[in-house]
Amino acid sequence: MKKIILIIIGVATFIGGCSQPKSKEIAKVDKQDEIVERPNILVILCDDLGYSDVGFNGAKDIKTPTLDKLAKDGTIFSSAYVAHPFCGPSRTSLMTGRYSHKIGAQFNLPPNSETIGKGVDLNETFISKVLQESGYETGVMGKWHLGSTPQYHPNNRGFDDFYGFLGGGHKYFPEEYLATYEKQKKQGVKVIFEYLVPLEHNGKEVRETEYLTDALSHEAIRFVKDASKKEKPFFLYLSYNAPHVPLEAKKEDLEKFAAIKDEKRRTYAAMVYAVDRGVNEIEEALKATGQFENTLIVFLSDNGGKTTQGATNYPLSKGKGSTQEGGYRVPMFFHWPNKVPAGKRFDYPVSALDFYPTFAGLANAKIPEGKKLDGKDIWNDFLAGKNAHKDENIYVLRHREGYTDVGARHNQWKALKVEQKPWQLFNIDEDLAEKNDLSDSHPDILKELVLKTEEWSKTHMQPKWFHDEKTGIEWRKDSMPHFDKTFSLIP
Repeated sequence: MKKIILIIIGVATFIGGCSQPKSKEIAKVDKQDEIVERPNILVILCDDLGYSDVGFNGAKDIKTPTLDKLAKDGTIFSSAYVAHPFCGPSRTSLMTGRYSHKIGAQFNLPPNSETIGKGVDLNETFISKVLQESGYETGVMGKWHLGSTPQYHPNNRGFDDFYGFLGGGHKYFPEEYLATYEKQKKQGVKVIFEYLVPLEHNGKEVRETEYLTDALSHEAIRFVKDASKKEKPFFLYLSYNAPHVPLEAKKEDLEKFAAIKDEKRRTYAAMVYAVDRGVNEIEEALKATGQFENTLIVFLSDNGGKTTQGATNYPLSKGKGSTQEGGYRVPMFFHWPNKVPAGKRFDYPVSALDFYPTFAGLANAKIPEGKKLDGKDIWNDFLAGKNAHKDENIYVLRHREGYTDVGARHNQWKALKVEQKPWQLFNIDEDLAEKNDLSDSHPDILKELVLKTEEWSKTHMQPKWFHDEKTGIEWRKDSMPHFDKTFSLIP
């Protein structure tokens, strides 16, 4: 029986790709005279989901029964990080296994990025391509945000099947966005806002009729059922738009949260619940095809929750966009019967950068020669209950207007610079909220962390694009990034 990895990451060209080997034994690989069964991999990515907005991480007002049950029967990661505190760069790191700053992708692509013809560096082999070339059936459903012109299209980055939208977000009710789209099209609008355009399936426009979250869940189920009939493993990246703005929820979901008085929070909660409903249906599809028992489920968000749009990240400070814990520390769990320990917590830090080499290792897939990776295969250390990143640094860096925010974690220590204030130092194991600055007590530890982070920054490239024209003009005018100021310990 095939093993399956289900990864839920809680969320904001043309048709091509390599031909698949025809062998019916592709799910099994000879490795030093033993047969290695290769797992299916299902990645489900939520967009802007808050750290404390799922039951298994403490939510009291949001119902996530499916996720909570899976988390209870698996291992919860209390210290899971993504590589950037907002959408595009975080997703870039997931697909490439690299810090986005190193390949010039540290900003979101602008809305309707097809107008600038840019996307994630084509020299970077995506994990989808690695798995596809090793014999996997590959699919992506939902949000892309990694390039909208043909050469950057999912079908040309290792995905056989793409259903969704290419930009950074979308409206949820097709009866609304399609009506607006058709009206603007008749008016001769040349560039229609990407949140309004019809979804597509492998480059062909489709007229979806379902609420967006439901549509993506059902397309994932289609892919799972179709792939289960093939005697080879699959990789599916289900990239939910929810609960990213616009805050739009179904009436029946809203009714379940009538007790929540704040309108934004109520709508947000209903959107998270819609994801949970979808995961339940996917779970049932896995069971119906006899694959659930061999499924690894990993759940996380692409970045922290946006607190101005109904999200919470308690007990972490701040949220989406911040280099404080609430910006890039996300809810996550693993679930795989008889493989992943049940009812446990894993408190050591892990990074979404680790997925690329970990997936490749589990799939016995060959990583291209010369491919640079910033994460590591954590699987054996995880199973052994060991810290895969002991004495290593985990970084986060976000550029702002005229300055840069940074965070660097080394074991229990975290160096932090935000809002052009002096560098601070926290014992993050004891102080999740980053309230007790220990820089005066441990100046040598802070100095060493800042120097290491400055060294890391020297591997960065200038941005290849900006999320809007104004930011690009100001960046060049200010001769950014001014790392000499960023890494100075002198106030």
